[in-house]
Amino acid sequence: MRSRWPLLWLALHRRRRMLIALVIGMVVFETLIVVVTSAIPPGQFFSGGGTRPPSAYRAFSGSSGDVSIASYPGLLGAGLTHPFWIALQLTVIGSLAAAAVAADVESGTVELVMVRPVTRARLLAERTAALLIASGVLTTAATLTVAAGVALSPGITDVGLGGVFAAGLMGYGFALCLIGPALAVSAAGRRRSQVLGAVIAIGAVGFAVNFIALAWEPAAPLRYISPFHYYTPGDALAQGAVLWSRLAVLVGVGAAGLLLAHLLLRRRDLAP
Repeated sequence: MRSRWPLLWLALHRRRRMLIALVIGMVVFETLIVVVTSAIPPGQFFSGGGTRPPSAYRAFSGSSGDVSIASYPGLLGAGLTHPFWIALQLTVIGSLAAAAVAADVESGTVELVMVRPVTRARLLAERTAALLIASGVLTTAATLTVAAGVALSPGITDVGLGGVFAAGLMGYGFALCLIGPALAVSAAGRRRSQVLGAVIAIGAVGFAVNFIALAWEPAAPLRYISPFHYYTPGDALAQGAVLWSRLAVLVGVGAAGLLLAHLLLRRRDLAP
C-alpha cells in the first residue's frame, strides 16, 4: 500500500506528531465544550436579566438564522466555530498545503522529487489526498467527541445525533473550502508563507468579515464572501439535517480550487 502511494504516506508520516497533538487537542477542547454545555444551561451564560444575546453572536454559534448562542445548539455550534477549532483546522491545512508544492520549490528539492519520475498530476494528487485524510481525521475527532457527549448527556436537549453528524459533514465541507484555494496558491507559489497567508486570509479574516456583516447592517452583503456564512453548524444542530445548499457552496469552492491547482501546476516552471 505504501509503496503504491509513497508521497501520500510520506506527507502524513512527516507530520504524524503534529497530527496526533492536534487530534488530542481537538478531543479535549470539544469535551470541555460538552461538559460546560451539560453542566450549566446556556441561558445563564448569555441571557442575564432576560436579555437575549446580540444578533452578531450568531457568528460564534455558527448560525446565519435564528439559532441563538444562548441555546444548546448554539453552544455546541460555538465549539465547532470557536477560534481554537479554526486554528487547529488552519494548522493542518496550512502545513500540508504549503508542503504540497511551494515548500519543495522554495527549498529546491522539487526536482529531486520529480526525478523518480513522478508526474505533476501524481504529485498533487497524493499530497492532496494526504491533506484530505488529515483534515478528515481532525474533523471526525471533533464530531465523534460531540456525539459521544450528547449521547451521554440527557440534559442536553434540542440536539440529536443526526444534527451532530450533519454539523460534522458541514465542517468537512468548510475544510474543503479552504483546502482547494490553499492548494491553488501552493501550486503557483514559491514560498510556504504565501500558502499560509492565503489560509489565514480565508479562515481567520473570513470569520471576522462574517461577524462584522452580522453586527453592522450596512456591511451585511459582505457575509456572502465569507465561508462562515455557509458553514453553519449551529443551524445543522438545531435542524438535525445537513444544509445542502450551503454545503454545495463550500464543496464547490474547494473543487474549483483543486481544479485551478491542477491547471496551474501543469503550466508553471518548477525551477527554484
